[in-house]
Amino acid sequence: MTNRERVLAAIDHVQPDRVPYHIDFTQIAHARMIEFTGDPDFASKLGTCFTMLRADPPDAWREVRPNVWQDVFGVQWDRRVDKDIGVVCNRVVTRDNVTDCPFPDPHDGRRYAHFPKELVVKGDRFIITPVDFSLFERAWTLAGMEELLSAMIADADFVNTLLDRVLSYNLSLIEHACAFDIDAMYFGDDWGHQGGLLMGPRLWREFIKPRIGEMYSAVRARGKRVIIHSCGKVDELFPDLIECGVDVFNPFQPEVMDVFEMKARYGDALCFYGGISTQRTLPYATVAQVKDEVRRLLDQIGAGGGCVAAPAHAVPADAKPENIAAMIDMLQSQ
Repeated sequence: MTNRERVLAAIDHVQPDRVPYHIDFTQIAHARMIEFTGDPDFASKLGTCFTMLRADPPDAWREVRPNVWQDVFGVQWDRRVDKDIGVVCNRVVTRDNVTDCPFPDPHDGRRYAHFPKELVVKGDRFIITPVDFSLFERAWTLAGMEELLSAMIADADFVNTLLDRVLSYNLSLIEHACAFDIDAMYFGDDWGHQGGLLMGPRLWREFIKPRIGEMYSAVRARGKRVIIHSCGKVDELFPDLIECGVDVFNPFQPEVMDVFEMKARYGDALCFYGGISTQRTLPYATVAQVKDEVRRLLDQIGAGGGCVAAPAHAVPADAKPENIAAMIDMLQSQ
C-alpha cells in the first residue's frame, strides 16, 4: 500500500498493511536531531504520511520588530521564547470595530497559485490543507482570551458577530481549497486544557458546535475528509464531533485521556491521530519504555484501522534524541 492508501484505510476503519504515521518537530527538537543523526535531511527520510499544502498568501507572515511576527490577520506574536508559535502581544478586534475590522481576503488567488504544481506530482501523498486557528482560536487571538471568554457570558452579540465573520472567511477558504485534488482539511482549534474544556460544554455547544458543523459539512460535501486538532481533555466532545462529521481527531493526548478506552468507545467512528506522549514519554522515559509505548499503540489502537500513529504534538524541545530515534525506529520497522 502507499502512504495515501494507508491513511484512507485507517480513516475508513480498514486494517492497512501497516499503521500510517506522521512526525512533526519543533525547531529546537529538529536541530537537536540533526546534531544527533549527523544528517541535515533526516526529516525527509522518515516516511511520514501527510503533506501540508497551505493556503497562505506569500506575505502571510512578516517580522514587524525583532522576534515579533505579524500574521495575515494583523495579530502579532512574540517569539522570543516560543520560536514556533509565540505569544499574542496585541489586540486587533474590540467591541467598537468587530463588524468592520479588516480581515484578509480568502479569495486572493496567490493563496492557491502553487496548488496545481504540487498536485501534479501528488503521487502517494495524503494532501492536507490546514486552517490554523480556525474558529475559537482565531477569535481569541483577535480579541483576547479573557475578553472572548467573558463575552460568552456577558456579551453574546459580540461573540456571535466575531465568530460569524471568522466562519464566513473559513467557508470561502474551504470552497477554494476543496476545488483542488486535496484529500482533507485540517482545522486547528484548541478548546481544552489538561483538565477539561476552556469554556465548558454548554458554551462550546452554543457558540462553537453550530459553526464547526457548518464548516465540516462544507468540506464533506466536496468529498474531502475532516481533521480536527484540539489540545487538552476534550473527549466529552467526541459524540458531538462525530455528529459534526469529523473523520480524524488529533492530538489524542495520553496525558489527558485513556487512549485505549477512547479507541474502544469511539474507534468505529473516529480515526485517532497521535497517541505517543510528548509530556511524559519522549522527554523522560527510557528507550525501552518508548518502544513499549509505541508498540502498544500500533498493536492496540492500530488494530482494525482508525489510527495514524504520531507524537501527541510536534516533538518538543526537551524530548531526548535517543527516545525520538527509538520512536522513529518502531514506526519505520512495522
